[in-house]
Amino acid sequence: MNIGLLLLLFVLGLCGFILGPTISFESMPPGIDTGDVAWLTAASCLVLLMTPGLAFFYGGMVRSKNVVSTMFQSFVAMGVVGLFWVTFGFSLAFGDSMGGIIGNPFTFMFMKGVGAAPNDNFSSTMPFALFCLFQMKFAVITPALVTGAFAERIKFSSYIIFMLLFSVLVYCPLAHMTWHSGGLLLNYGVLDFAGGTVVHMAAGFAALAAALAVGKRKGYGEDLQVSPANVPFVLLGTGMLWFGWFGFNGGSSLGANPKGVHACLTTTVASASAMLAWLLVDGIRGKKPSCIGACIGAVVGLVTITPGAGFVSVGASLLVGIIGSVAANLTVAWKESAKKVDDSLDVFACHGVGGMVGMLLTGAFAAQEGGLLVTGDPGLFIKHVVAAIGCAAFVFIMSYIIMQAITVISPLRVADDEEVLGLDKSQHGEVIDDVPHGAAPSAC
Repeated sequence: MNIGLLLLLFVLGLCGFILGPTISFESMPPGIDTGDVAWLTAASCLVLLMTPGLAFFYGGMVRSKNVVSTMFQSFVAMGVVGLFWVTFGFSLAFGDSMGGIIGNPFTFMFMKGVGAAPNDNFSSTMPFALFCLFQMKFAVITPALVTGAFAERIKFSSYIIFMLLFSVLVYCPLAHMTWHSGGLLLNYGVLDFAGGTVVHMAAGFAALAAALAVGKRKGYGEDLQVSPANVPFVLLGTGMLWFGWFGFNGGSSLGANPKGVHACLTTTVASASAMLAWLLVDGIRGKKPSCIGACIGAVVGLVTITPGAGFVSVGASLLVGIIGSVAANLTVAWKESAKKVDDSLDVFACHGVGGMVGMLLTGAFAAQEGGLLVTGDPGLFIKHVVAAIGCAAFVFIMSYIIMQAITVISPLRVADDEEVLGLDKSQHGEVIDDVPHGAAPSAC
């Protein structure tokens, strides 16, 4: 398998060398706005930072014997999805529309036609290559978000296969339908500023399907005790995610403009209100105010505001954060009491429920261009309800089919003895020795 992977990488490299474009940097192409270029370059870096941030966020919440494997599942997405994106993933998402559902894989294969010149359909003031780079980071983090659902029991090779199939069959079609000028959802009138459907609902409902397909951890619902390995890791990851989200949402304005500034403001307001709402709901439920609870609440606020960051007022973003946080918190409470599905790190509650709530509230609160007051359109809300239900069904069904198809190639989960030993050792041969709960692992 290792030799086969090496040969595949060599073939991809050779194809890229032969078919890839030659980009000239000798002169400034006409139409380039250097301010937009500077901001989108910075935003691309910020969004990339979110994936290592997610690694810390997830890694700190699992047991110490699974910290490395959980973090690595996020980190490796930067390699796997990064290469997939430049071969034909970008073309599937943004190539010539095929029925409004998917892009032609040959339009931009191996970055053909993606260079220093702008593309009026996507990036009229910046190099088309920069638009491709920015969108790559969204594609990278989406399957990484799913890993929290099957943490501590997924077989690493099966996860790699899932990541590729999910990107081809779920992420790229949703990106095309939502953000391409010929996409079904865009032409239907759905607003998704930075990925409420494409990233968060996709990750959340895929997580639910994956958790059902992989099954529960040993002892879940009986005697399983999970103490977070490293709470400071969770805090660090949350800070990195919050920081990176300014590129995620602010950069989705695709320019250094007032809408990007507005998106950054609504983003931090929603996250702040969601964090406090989570703590208040925990208090009402008789729980102590925890650091992990505050971190999860903050992330839920970031998730919920994502689809409407550039469309809703600052006042509405306050409500978006609160409503999304309460909905996610109650979903987590139901899951903990029912114990029917082992979504290890509550990906469905945070991203599936949070993303859907965000999409619905975007339809309810979307403001007129330049408006500061809530001026929701009932027709828009109905469209968002239809789109949210349709996307949820599409992602869940397709993801469950993907997980079942993988079983033909490779077992979904590790053997029982490997799960007991821990994935750090059984999957990667790497162990953090003698680390008490809450202490920073020296190996990381």
